[in-house]
Amino acid sequence: MALQIYDWEEPLLVLANEANTVHSANGRFASRDNDLLRWAYAYCARITAMHSRSFYIASSLLPVDKREAVRALYTFCRTTDDIVDHPEGDVKERLQGWRQRALTWDPDSRDLVPLAWGDTCTRYAIPKEYAEQLIKGVARDLYQTRYQSFSELTEYCYGVASTVGLMSMHITGFQSKEAIPYAIRLGVALQMTNVLRDVAEDWQRGRLYLPLDELDAFGLSEADIERGVVTDRWRDFMGFQIARTRQLYAEAWPGVAMLALEGRVAIAAAADFYSAILDDIEAHDYDVFSRRAFVSGWGKMRRVPGLYWRTRLKPMFNGWRKP
Repeated sequence: MALQIYDWEEPLLVLANEANTVHSANGRFASRDNDLLRWAYAYCARITAMHSRSFYIASSLLPVDKREAVRALYTFCRTTDDIVDHPEGDVKERLQGWRQRALTWDPDSRDLVPLAWGDTCTRYAIPKEYAEQLIKGVARDLYQTRYQSFSELTEYCYGVASTVGLMSMHITGFQSKEAIPYAIRLGVALQMTNVLRDVAEDWQRGRLYLPLDELDAFGLSEADIERGVVTDRWRDFMGFQIARTRQLYAEAWPGVAMLALEGRVAIAAAADFYSAILDDIEAHDYDVFSRRAFVSGWGKMRRVPGLYWRTRLKPMFNGWRKP
């Protein structure tokens, strides 16, 4: 059965398909000394371990070469994000400088992240337009801090998260372009989980990613976010947001079966670890103001055997369910 496309997805599919079609074939990463590349990849692994235990654990489920590549991808994304989230000097100028360094075919041998990332792009034929779209998506934080509707918010989610999934697919391997809509939907679910978890942190930075029209529909306003008090209206609003996000995870799940077998459990784990954050938000009465929802290291590891069974051993995928 074909995946039913939401109205908000149509422009995102156009972006994804254009990027995949316009794959830059006229450039190739300059060959480098193997020892230098090992050093660059090791650096990316350390950055990943330092900043995202979820991603680090999930990527450990991949073969060594693909594990290195997705960690280079993470570090490229993390570096881009940090330029905007921790601004110093002229942020636009720094972001443009980083874009030139990260997307060049011939990076400086002392520039470890572009070295690893450039090698990854060449080895796995990752369309660089996806990386361009990610940088543009992250740069959106420099000029937009409010989103009127969920449809508008999904454009942002695509730029900062779905693009990561689309690039990851080229590393893990995928069967056909039919996997693209599922990657987009999973990216939106992952970013919406970030949005719901980080309400207080984003507010302190002057940003509010919750759709304003949906806040209004539940009788809430920015003043309620500033007060940071859990009320019945807030519970109803968050219940609605979590239900929709869980639905997106469920609808994205069949896309895992379209990935190369060796990559399925890693992608499923990354998504499952994140979806469990929604459980933690619920378990603490939707309080995202005084605490940051999380899943412990043991909580993540105990989910892996079930994910392995569902993605590698079980003959049919029966939807996204808690292990």
